[in-house]
Amino acid sequence: MISKELARAISTGKIIFGYKMVIKNAEKAKAFIMSMDCPYKKEVMDAIGDKPLYIYKGNNVELGNACGKPFGVSVMAIMDGGKSKIIDIIQNR
Repeated sequence: MISKELARAISTGKIIFGYKMVIKNAEKAKAFIMSMDCPYKKEVMDAIGDKPLYIYKGNNVELGNACGKPFGVSVMAIMDGGKSKIIDIIQNR
């Protein structure tokens, strides 16, 4: 279910990829998704505070594939979910 909503959020909303950009925009983001093997877990956790975080049950390559990207994605920030319900799904986990 998360993969379907993730694809919808990417196509209709605003998503920021990469830990440097996520940390830079953490205050404005509504929710976050992180791969299980994110090498910057501590830095990201410190930056996001108590905002909703979903740990994707796969590595960064699998998360990148779920996002339709030709590269690994270790962390992303959801600035606007668009027409998806991804923020609700993340908050209710």
